[in-house]
Amino acid sequence: MSDDPQESLDLFDEHEEIVSEDGKKVKRKGIFLLPNLLTTAALFAGFFSVISAINENFIYAGMAIFAAQMLDGLDGRVARLTNSQSLFGAQYDSLSDVISFGLAPAIIVFLWGLGSIGQAGWVFSFFFVAAAALRLARFNTYIGSEDTFFKGLPSPIAAAMVVYFVWAMSSYGVQGEEVGRTLAIFTAFLTGTVSLLMVVNIPYYSFKELDMKKRVPFFSMLFVVFIFALISIDPPLVLVSCAFAYILSGPLIWVSKALRK
Repeated sequence: MSDDPQESLDLFDEHEEIVSEDGKKVKRKGIFLLPNLLTTAALFAGFFSVISAINENFIYAGMAIFAAQMLDGLDGRVARLTNSQSLFGAQYDSLSDVISFGLAPAIIVFLWGLGSIGQAGWVFSFFFVAAAALRLARFNTYIGSEDTFFKGLPSPIAAAMVVYFVWAMSSYGVQGEEVGRTLAIFTAFLTGTVSLLMVVNIPYYSFKELDMKKRVPFFSMLFVVFIFALISIDPPLVLVSCAFAYILSGPLIWVSKALRK
């Protein structure tokens, strides 16, 4: 037993991290609230998407994954803008991503259509979860040393391709018994393809060079308005098209680099 009674009575250990300040390594207690609140909100959105899929509401499930993506994109940028980056935040963010962009999409696509092809359906679904977990584990080993490109397809985009496809099909009334065997096999192939792209070393542009604190031309705001207007026309169709275009960009970059060599 410990000689320190206070240690044995503490129900929660205070989190400590070793950080660098003015070139020195120092210990700091506690966590940063704002970025971790955003991560928690993204985690909740992923959980809500699973509940929606179980209730066969795949449109809400797709919307929830979209919300999780927006929140996931915000937490890291907020942490950098407010100088509140931490090792705890990075690990928590990855754990949240495993749920929102690994487990949730796999459950959604399985309940929507892959379950109709039997054992192969859950095999492809599990392949997606495993690939997302492996992708995020590898990403964590490169924290602090990333360059302009990701190695492998980011899990949020892989999730977007699968979930937005289900969202688009559901918005046209294709779900449940309407999902035929041919469509289910195509969806399994799609799920397997994006799963593989997450773990291979194909480069994908990271957009890390975008500086949110710099001034931009006034025209940039018109471009943002145009993007929102375009998405509002048919959200699932536009979003799945954007995800597909980004997924194609990786192999094109890889071929371009190979030809230059």
